[in-house]
Amino acid sequence: MNDLRELYQEMILDHGRHPRNHAFPSGTNCEAEGHNPLCGDRLTLKLRCDGEIVQEVGFQGQGCAISTASASTMTESIKGKTRAQIAEMFEGFHAMVTGSSGAAVSNLPPKLAVFAGVSEFPMRVKCAILPWHALQAALEGRAVASTE
Repeated sequence: MNDLRELYQEMILDHGRHPRNHAFPSGTNCEAEGHNPLCGDRLTLKLRCDGEIVQEVGFQGQGCAISTASASTMTESIKGKTRAQIAEMFEGFHAMVTGSSGAAVSNLPPKLAVFAGVSEFPMRVKCAILPWHALQAALEGRAVASTE
């Protein structure tokens, strides 16, 4: 189990230092901002959606390694997905990082499993979930995300 935990930590650090999709794509038509006042994380998320499908997504901002890594892995995971698939992923991710159980957790892409340990650190949950709330806000046409 220690080897797995170390691998997860390395993946989070890698995505935190070298985030994927850390630029805005052209032709975006959905966007939202997120802010975590507890940690100081701030990000803007912009998406290009074609009907129900997210074609491109990117983010910019500053945050801790967990917040940045969460945004990075999230953007990789949602490309090409429908809004319904993303809503299911949001539920699963939220359940996982808050330590809730549920079938939705088992449906998450494996790269998101690196955040399972966040549930052991309640102060870090909002860091991990911030990009997901921004995504939800963007898809709902709200300009600002709330982590409450």
